[in-house]
Amino acid sequence: MDESVQRAVSKQIGQEFFAGYFYLAISAHFERESLLGFARWMRAQAQEELAHAMKLFDFMNHRGANPQLKSVPAPPSEFGPPLSLFEAALEHEREVSRLIHELYDLAGNKHDHATQLELQWFITEQVEEESMIGAVVDQLRMAGDNKAALLMLNREMGARDSG
Repeated sequence: MDESVQRAVSKQIGQEFFAGYFYLAISAHFERESLLGFARWMRAQAQEELAHAMKLFDFMNHRGANPQLKSVPAPPSEFGPPLSLFEAALEHEREVSRLIHELYDLAGNKHDHATQLELQWFITEQVEEESMIGAVVDQLRMAGDNKAALLMLNREMGARDSG
């Protein structure tokens, strides 16, 4: 595995761990706000992001590469209303998509077809992530200041499977 690809995949592992921390911090915020459905949804999202990090970590190990694990920045600790948090999550997922596309291009430039093949799963996953979070943003916008609608969405979000 080319050294520059190894560094880039290692950096992406860190991005995935940060995403897990980001969603976990939001989950804690929602729990403090008694929006337990949103909290459960974000916790499930955090677990998914941590699984993504491990998928890349395992891929590197299977290739005999050396994952370079760096410290993960702390996520924000102050949060606003649900709409602003899901908008931030959507922007975060768009940034992750951009980074994965750059990594895919780098792997292609280095003729690393195995890494490109692995990243195709992530590219498809990011389309799903952006679509899913985008739908929540749309619904929260429709709900506006309607507390009943917010509580209905909260209940619906709590039905997400966490495993």
